[in-house]
This record gives sequence, structure tokens and C-alpha cells, in this order.
Amino acid sequence: MSGWQQHLIIAPILIPLVAGALLLFFDERERVVKAMISVVSCLALAAVAITLFRLANGGSGEGGFEGVYLLGNWPAPFGIVLVVDRLSALMLVLTSILAIPALVFALARWHAAGAHFHTLFQLLLMGLNGAFLTGDLFNLFVFFEVMLAASYGLLMHGSGSMRVKAGMHYIAVNLAAALCFLIGVSAIYGSAGTLNMADLAVRIGEIEGERRMLLEAGAGILGIVFLIKAGMWPLNFWLPGAYSAATAPVAGIFAIMSKVGIYVILRLSLLVFGQGESAGLGLNVLLYGGMATIAFGTIGVLASQALGRLASYSVLVSSGTLLAVLGLSNGQVTAGALFYMVSSTMTICAFFMLIELVERGQDAGASVLAVTMEAYGDADEEEREVEVGITMPGTIAVLGICFAACGILLSGLPPLSGFVAKFAMLTGMIGMNAQEGPISASVWWIVGLLILSGLAALISMTRAGIRTFWASMEGTVPRVLVMEMAPVMLLIALTLTLTIKAGPAMTYMEETVRNLQQPATYIDAVINARRAGVAEASGPDGGGGL
Repeated sequence: MSGWQQHLIIAPILIPLVAGALLLFFDERERVVKAMISVVSCLALAAVAITLFRLANGGSGEGGFEGVYLLGNWPAPFGIVLVVDRLSALMLVLTSILAIPALVFALARWHAAGAHFHTLFQLLLMGLNGAFLTGDLFNLFVFFEVMLAASYGLLMHGSGSMRVKAGMHYIAVNLAAALCFLIGVSAIYGSAGTLNMADLAVRIGEIEGERRMLLEAGAGILGIVFLIKAGMWPLNFWLPGAYSAATAPVAGIFAIMSKVGIYVILRLSLLVFGQGESAGLGLNVLLYGGMATIAFGTIGVLASQALGRLASYSVLVSSGTLLAVLGLSNGQVTAGALFYMVSSTMTICAFFMLIELVERGQDAGASVLAVTMEAYGDADEEEREVEVGITMPGTIAVLGICFAACGILLSGLPPLSGFVAKFAMLTGMIGMNAQEGPISASVWWIVGLLILSGLAALISMTRAGIRTFWASMEGTVPRVLVMEMAPVMLLIALTLTLTIKAGPAMTYMEETVRNLQQPATYIDAVINARRAGVAEASGPDGGGGL
């Protein structure tokens, strides 16, 4: 990777940063201009992310592809480094895929509900992309803070007492997590003398005694922070209220935020703590905590009467599944989990936006009355012809089809990508110990929980669909704009594409996991990254020159 391609690595950070700063110069009344800048920024970000993804996928060699960008031309581990490999490229593409539909959906209504929506949206993207690209822990903390600061404003965008209440809880929890993050980073730096991930992976085997205890204490504190962000039980009490209170496009883009914690856990567990004395550190916490999260989310899905709460608990089921699978520390199962992460994140994003469209035509007490009708019946029901102005033809039919697709994806029924992902994980789990002996009890527990969580999602989505589309009290058709329906349909179409291309997608996921399990290439790429304008070392003394 050389020339202009090298500078593409920093583009996913610079593009939203420049766009967010530029938007501040325009008055809030210039909504068309601000919307155009924001859309162009997201499109450019998607183009860069796809280019990096193609480069990462086209990398050759046993270790795969790693592109390193040295900020300020300072060599690692002294300077700041950005690293793109298969995993980070995948997360960049997933972020850009969610950003465009969420932004287009917001342009129909929500971007005008408060000040600085577009700036906050761009800064959120900057924080997400920076967290996926950074190669050291301190800058991970910086990008976490940028992401969280933007999310505070976006969560309370649109005002309302529910959003303010949920937003205050969300801010308090994340401020406490940020403090723990800083403490953990300080402990690791005090014990290892470095925060560069690659350099830390090299030095960690040399740390002993009290320094080792301090290092593991710092790693434990960081683990708590990432598990809070990932939504592991019992650290997830803040998530259902916050996600269900957010506006539809904000909740949609928030679907990727819980995956930041998953990404960091996967990255550090295999790169830094995957070998030597640190091998297996915290895997039991992930395994049993993930299973508890699946169980908690499944109960929440069954108990939820409001669609927003149902979607929020579906986020917990998704996070719990990923955490439990990572705790198994099996490459084939982890590859299926990455496929599941992409599918479930796109589905939940689409579902959050679909919920607003579905509920737009409902009366506030329609759900309660629908339950009453189920219990007591309605003997005086009369057919009424209602004249309705419909923005797009067949609104109810389109909404119903999209709702059914989301139900199939969340429950993991064939033939869509949700089924492919669960099938890949279950196949890996059942076959992982086939040659070694009987399958462990923990694997059977995860298999049972995955099946039960899918059944719970099916029951809840079917119940909600009946109440929404078959037992409507008002009979009104929600007024839906094409630019609101198109993002939902686009995300569902992408899950269909993921289903059709499941073979190449799983191959990419397997290569990603294989590269993560061989961290030597990543470490070598970062430590030996050549500075611009500096010739490669030559001669017996290894000296180089300008």
C-alpha cells in the first residue's frame, strides 16, 4: 500500500471531522445546505470504506493485509498509528452502510427537531471510525470520548421528558465508564510503559511480579468499560431505556455503538492477551456473561409490549450472542459470529426506523385496546370505509412486508441472513469438539439459548405484527414518505444480498479470524512501518537515511 492509498487510512476520520466543522459555519435555518454537506460526507465516507475493504480483502500473504499510517511521520510505538486490516475495514463498511440510511431517514423530519444534528452525527461517525482504526489505547480513549460526547446530544435530540430522563442516565453511566477507562489505561501504561497495541503485545510476556498484577488489574478495568458498552448483563441496565427513547434515526445508528465494545474485546483478546500467560484471560467472563445477557434479553423481548423496547432488548440478545461465542475462543464459531454481527446490526437499524413508521398511524392507546379485544372480543365491529391520502402506494403492504422481514431476520428463520449466521455458529459449536470428545455443557447451553432467543423473537414479532396490522383500532394508514421507507428497504435488501453472497462473506470472515489468530503480521506491520521520506535500513549497521 503506497502513494494515495496510504492516505486513505486517515480519510474515514478526516472526512466527518471536516464536514462536522464546516457545518458549524451555517445557520440552522440553512437546512438544505447542511443536509447536502452531510449527505456528501457520508457518501464519500462509504466510498473510502469500500475502497479500504477491497484493499484489505485483496491483500496477499499468510498474515493478510495490514496498512499502517504514521501520524506526524513518527515511528511506532512513539507516535500515533492508524491501522487497517480485514476486521477494521469490515467495521468501517458497516458503519458507513448504517450512516447513509439513518441520515436519509432523518432528513425527512428529525434533522430539524433540534440544533446541530448534522454536526453531532458527523462527529459520532468520526469517533466510531477512529475507534476502529486506532492502534493504541490512549487514542482509543480519545475516540471513545468523541463518540460518546456526540451521542449525548443525539440521544436528547428532539427534546421530550423521556429522552431527557434516559439521556441523563446514559450520560452518568458513560461518564463513570470513561473515568474507569482512563484509570485502566493509566494502570497499563504504568506497568508496561507503552499503550501501542502492537508494542504492548511484544512486551506483555516480559512483565512479571507486581507490574504483572497492575497490568492485569488495568486490563480488568478496561474489560468492565468495554462490557458496559457492549451491554453485558448486569452492566446493561442503561441500554433499553436509552435506545428506546432515542429518535428513530439516532437509535438506528446507535445499533453499531454496542459493537464497538465487541470489536475492542475481540481485538485485544487475540492481539494482546491471546498468547503466553495471558492466553484465555477473561474468556469465562465473556462466556457466562454472554449467556446471562442472552437470557436477560430473551425475557425482555417476550415481556416487551412497546416495539421500541422490543428492539432495544434485541440489541442485548445480539450482544450477548457475540460475547458468549467469543468466550468459546473457536475460530470457526467466531467467523460465524462476525457474519451474525453484520446481519443483526443492519436488521436492528432497519427495525428502529420501521417502528416509527408503523407507530405513526396508531393511536396512543391502540395497543392496550388491542389486548382487551384479544381477551374479550368485539361483537359490534363494523366495516368502515376511510378516505386516506397516501404518499406512496401500498403503504401498509410495504410496511407489513418489511416488518415480516425484520421478524424473520431477528428470529433466525430461513432463508435470510439471520438463519445463515446462526446456522454457521451452531455448526461450529456442535462440531468444535467432535474429534476431542463429548460436547461441553456450556456449548449446549449456548445452543439452547440461541434457539430459545430466536423462538422468543418470533413470538414477540408475530404478536406485535398481529396487533399492529390486523387489529388496528383506527384503521388509518400512516403517511409515509418515500425517503423514509427507502432506507428501511435498502437495509433489508442488503441483508438479502448478504444471504445470496453468504459463501464469499463467510470466506472473508474466516480469513479475518485467521489473521486475528496470527498477530505476528499485525505487530510486524506496525513496529516496522516505514516513515515517509526515510529510506529502508541498509548495511550491516542497519542505518538508514533521508
